Amino acid sequence: MDCRAHGVVLLCLTPTERSLILHMRTHPAPERAPESGGMAPPAEGESGQQGIVGAIPCFNEELFIGSVVLKTRGYVEHVIVVDDGSTDGTALVAEKAGATVIRHERNRGKAAAVATAFSRARELGCRALVLLDGDGQHDPAFIPSLVRPVLDGDADMVVGSRFLDIRSSIPGYRIWGHRVLTLLTNLGSRVKLTDSQSGLRAFSARAVEVMSFAEGGLSVESEMQFRASEAGLRVTEVPVRVGYHGRPKRSPVTHGVGVLNSIVGLVSRRVPLLVFGVPGLVMLGFGLWEGWRVVQGYNEYHDFWLGPALVAVLLCIVGSLSVFTAVILHTIRSFFK
Repeated sequence: MDCRAHGVVLLCLTPTERSLILHMRTHPAPERAPESGGMAPPAEGESGQQGIVGAIPCFNEELFIGSVVLKTRGYVEHVIVVDDGSTDGTALVAEKAGATVIRHERNRGKAAAVATAFSRARELGCRALVLLDGDGQHDPAFIPSLVRPVLDGDADMVVGSRFLDIRSSIPGYRIWGHRVLTLLTNLGSRVKLTDSQSGLRAFSARAVEVMSFAEGGLSVESEMQFRASEAGLRVTEVPVRVGYHGRPKRSPVTHGVGVLNSIVGLVSRRVPLLVFGVPGLVMLGFGLWEGWRVVQGYNEYHDFWLGPALVAVLLCIVGSLSVFTAVILHTIRSFFK
């Protein structure tokens, strides 16, 4: 069969994906909804899928998005793909696989794509929203275990953890990087998770209503943890397995540093006493101690130690400024709560 005669360019897909998508031509996909427009109501699904929406934010994922959508459709009532300004055939393949596609005219980042998914889920009035990546890393077969705590009323946010009972083949640098990011996120949000950076998550209707995102980078998962803590949402984890296909699109170092920078910003704005106050007190303490040593040295040896004295003054000044900054930011934050 000539795929071009039907207006579908599928040369980049595997034979299995091509055959699956061609088969889906007998089940027409709903019209693509504009970013600010309305959306056709979802079709009736299986009884166990009623009210469950799957959302897939993605950018240039035409190689995997077709199979991800097809597999996800077996576990949810409706699939939304947020195409964040892709320059390849991501939107076309997703549409033909049966997803409702919402397109951003330009690449705005994952946080913006997730925000769009939440906005559309609120319009649909879903019972549960499932987020998963479009690169094939997440197995949709874990969706039932993700949404079960939500549907049972036991949790508002369920995170699929790669570091619980089920072990995945994860590169070592990813494991250590995720441990550092998870430690910082846990300390700042006061919500303890084993995998703060997992993109495979489920949310209750309440969580969908209260979640909003201000970060523009790749730290949206960490921001969810902060938002959940602030809103008093119940958070739990379930074990999942992930797979990594091909080379990463971004440098792991650049990606990790970017996420770390965003997390530090999140923590500093929410717990300034911890970020600025504690280091400030430590520096002020060392400065006073060093200054006392200078005074003792002068009294005992009648010699003024210029170097240690300058260090003492610098530590005292920076420490004092840091403590005052912490107090001011904490007061401002308390005022606007």
